[in-house]
Amino acid sequence: MKKHAPATLRNREAILEVLRKELPENGTVLEIAAGSGEHAVYFAGRLPALDWQPSDPDPEAIASIAAYREDYPGENLRAPLELDASAPDWPVAQADAIVCCNMVHISPWEATEGLFAGAARILSTAGSPLVLYGPFFEQGIEAARSNLAFDAGLRDRNAQWGIRTVEAMDALAERQGLARSARRAMPANNLTLVYRRP
Repeated sequence: MKKHAPATLRNREAILEVLRKELPENGTVLEIAAGSGEHAVYFAGRLPALDWQPSDPDPEAIASIAAYREDYPGENLRAPLELDASAPDWPVAQADAIVCCNMVHISPWEATEGLFAGAARILSTAGSPLVLYGPFFEQGIEAARSNLAFDAGLRDRNAQWGIRTVEAMDALAERQGLARSARRAMPANNLTLVYRRP
């Protein structure tokens, strides 16, 4: 039942450091595309004042998250929800923050559009963050060779996948009344982008 994503062990400390600075002190955090559930367990365990709500559109991922949750000793990790970011309606009406790691480049563009639209719907409090982590290209900044190769490999696997640009994220955010408040360089040529409702 439990799935393992090797990258979670490599990036979780760096992501947690950013989350400590960007997330509210308490409230509900909705994790979109939680995958194996390893991030959810790790972050919930180290941010005990936050209620962590993992979600994913894949039933196998939901089963993996649930299996990790069975062994979780705390009470702030909620049961996983089946949620497709591209859907017009989500099974969550309100959240104090949204976290989405490594989804944007391995999903159709409609999922990212839906992510920003959903964030605009459920992040009702001014300043509530949408936190994105993953590889992105940026205008005026030379792309790392590893990211160029990764992008080519993604597009070979699925023409709807690929590394997106920071500028495209900013444009989607603006359309939904959100604005970027932070850009943080991360290990392995990744970025964390934070968007908030003014």
